[in-house]
Amino acid sequence: MSDIPRPAEPQGELVIRTIAMPADTNANGDIFGGWLMSQMDLGAAIVAKNLSRSRVTTVAVDGMVFLNPVYVGDIVNCHAKLLKIGRTSMKIDVEAWVQRGKDGTLLRVTEGVFTYVAIDDSGRPHPVHRS
Repeated sequence: MSDIPRPAEPQGELVIRTIAMPADTNANGDIFGGWLMSQMDLGAAIVAKNLSRSRVTTVAVDGMVFLNPVYVGDIVNCHAKLLKIGRTSMKIDVEAWVQRGKDGTLLRVTEGVFTYVAIDDSGRPHPVHRS
C-alpha cells in the first residue's frame, strides 16, 4: 500500500451506481472482487466510449487495489476521471465507493487505472476523436 494520502470523498464523474446482491458473493459471503472489477470496467468504458465516439476495448488494468470488502446491500458507486489521451488510447482512473448502513456512510473500497483503445468496426485501433 502506498503512503500517498487518499481523498476523503470520491474523485471524478459518477458513472455507475448499483446495489451489491447475494448472487454477487464469493465463498466467504462477501462481494466477489471480479464482480466489482467488472462494474469499474463498465464505468470506465462509458467514459472511453463517450470520448472516442467509437467502439472501445479494454487493453490493461493497472494498480488495482482492493481496500475494503463490499457487503450484500451496499450501494456501489463508481467514479471515473480521464488521466491521459494517447493517439488511440485512453487511461481512466476509477474509484469504487460504497454507501453503507442506514446513515449511508461513504467508504472507498477499490481503485484502479483502466486503459482502453478506440477501435473501428473491424476491431483495429483508430485515433481517438478530440473535441
